[in-house]
Formats: sequence, C-alpha cells, structure tokens
Amino acid sequence: MTKFSIPYGRQSITQEDIDAVVNTLQADFLTQGPKVAAFEEAFAKYIGVKYAVAVNNATSGLHIAVASLGLKENERVITTPITFAASANCIRYCGGEVWFADINKNTYLLSLESTRKLIESKPKGFFKGIIPVDFAGLPVNLEGFRELAQEHDLWIIEDACHAPGGYFIDSQQEKQFCGNGNYADIGVFSFHPVKHIACGEGGMLTTNSKKIYDKLLLLRSHGITKENMKQNHGGWFYEMQELGFNYRLTDIQSALGITQLAKNRESVLKRNKIAAKYKEAFKNKVKFQSLPNGRYNAHHLFVIEVEKRKELYDFLKNNGVYAQIHYIPVHTLPYYEQIGYENADLTNAENYYKHCISLPMYPTLKDNEQEYVIEKVLNFVNA
Repeated sequence: MTKFSIPYGRQSITQEDIDAVVNTLQADFLTQGPKVAAFEEAFAKYIGVKYAVAVNNATSGLHIAVASLGLKENERVITTPITFAASANCIRYCGGEVWFADINKNTYLLSLESTRKLIESKPKGFFKGIIPVDFAGLPVNLEGFRELAQEHDLWIIEDACHAPGGYFIDSQQEKQFCGNGNYADIGVFSFHPVKHIACGEGGMLTTNSKKIYDKLLLLRSHGITKENMKQNHGGWFYEMQELGFNYRLTDIQSALGITQLAKNRESVLKRNKIAAKYKEAFKNKVKFQSLPNGRYNAHHLFVIEVEKRKELYDFLKNNGVYAQIHYIPVHTLPYYEQIGYENADLTNAENYYKHCISLPMYPTLKDNEQEYVIEKVLNFVNA
C-alpha cells in the first residue's frame, strides 16, 4: 500500500477558526446577527467593491443574481460549458434559456471571440446577459466582455467562485480584482470546503450598484423588509414586498468566513508557489492552463491535459492520489441534452474534456506530497 492519500483539494481549519466559531456559538446570535454584516464588510474591503451580500451557498447567489437583473421566462443568457452546472442552472431557475459559447483552448475560459460570434449571429436583443467563469482561479479579462455587453445592451455576472484574490490588468494598467464590480454587474463567490475560503457552505455576492444591492438583500430573505414600508403598525411589523427566498448565511458560518478570509492572501501565494513547481516539472512535457500576460491566477485548481486521461486517473488513484475532473461539459449532461445544443460549435470544450484532469492543489499540500504527484504523472506520461 502507498504511504500517501492525497486529495485534489482540502480545507485548512486552524485553532483560530475553531475559536471564532465557538465564540459565536456562545454569543447571542446564531443567525441574522452582527457576524454576517462583519463578514460582508471585510469581504467587500478585500475585493475592493462597494457592496457584499452573504448567502447560504454560491448556487443561491447565482440564482438571485440572475433574478435581481430581471431575467424573464424564455430570455437567453450565454455562459461557458466548462463550469459546474450551477453557472447554467441559475438561468433555468428564472425560466431563461441557456446558450453556450466555446472556450479558449489554452486558458479554458469562455472565449470572447466565440461569444461575440454567437451574439452577432442573432438580432440585437436576442440575448440578455453573459455569465463568464474565472475557471480554476484564472480571471477572465472582463474589459473586452464589458465592451461587447455595452454594444449589445447585455448585463454580466462574473462567476468568481474559483478566484478570490485573482486579478487582471486592464488597458489603463490597473489591477481589477475578481468580483470588484468594475466590469461586471455582479460577482459571485463560493465558500465550499475545497474553495479558498471554507465556511462548510456559503457564498457572497458583490456589486457596485446600490439598486442591485438592495434587490439582492430583498431576494435573500423572503422578499421581506422593514424599510420603505407603506404602513407601520409597530416594532413587530414588516412587509413582504415580493416573492423572495431563504438564502441567508448564519453567524456561525460568517465567523468562520472572517478568519478564513484573513488568511486568503497568504493562501493564494502558497497556491501560486505550488503551481510554479508543477509548471517547472511539466514544462514541454505536459500541457497545462496558460497564463496570459496581465493575469494573476488564484489557483483553485491545477489542471493538466493528457492522452489516456481515464488511465491516468486510475493510475493516480491506485497510487494514493485522488485527482478530479473539472468539468463534464454542461451541455452534455442529460438535462441539457434534452434541451438540445446540436447546432452549437463547442469543439474546444469537448476536446478539453477528453484530456483534462485536476491535480492536488491546496495551501497545505506538502513538498514531498507534491513531488510524489509529479513523479507519478511523469512516470505515466513517459511510460
């Protein structure tokens, strides 16, 4: 038996995290208390955005992001097929139609050229929005997408679930951190355990629009408010102004999020150090995600492409390395196959899926563990 058991991702929980949760458990509020607002404020400051809204998970966040922008039944939104299903499902939750554009074969991100081609193949007004994904932690350069969106009156939701701490350099040579709201209407983040910031479950929405912020707050909590009411009979009174949802994050999770967030800069540096070691080992031997000039990858994942992907997956598993595949193209999932995308040109996405595999990537990955992973991958590739 191998001495190693190495997952593709792993949360890191310290005594500081545990103490923060215990202190909250002993306080007056377990939910709808001060920790939620404190987490939102800290996250907004970290990202460099005006407003942040904590939710119970990123899927909920994507749902109310789309809803807040007013998507109506049968209206159409474009996203990438190389993402988790939630990036597309949020459109369906609102009754909209999902349209897929292809990815760039080197960055694995939604292709601006493919998106433009799709939009320009239809009359103006045919599409309502675009949901690019900062896949694996690599930021989409949203400047080009913003220009395209403005030209065609589209909104943008940035799915930044993989990328807190990532950024791109815009044409003015300014750093644009993922989710900062300068080029997208709304950003969405995830706090699932294998992500950068682990809250068990959880998510965050970011925006620079006060109008959108107010709408997100309303949708997050049943559509109920005590503000701007038509009447007020007393301190107990509230109004349900529209049909909302119970997508709130608890104070317990927020307390954990605050301590996790405080460590993210250091964690992203460690992730990039691990990525650099992989790249040096695989250079000219194994294809991996490219890094365009002016981008800083937050490295939720480290993805490579190989022939005989299934064989490598099994070989690594048999040697104690539990790699993962990110992702099965969304348009090939049975639910979306029933809708049908036979006319869509998604060649790059489909070719990528045949070869992709995600190697272990998390800040507490030890040097000897990574060296073992590299050794096994190269042994397989060179066999």
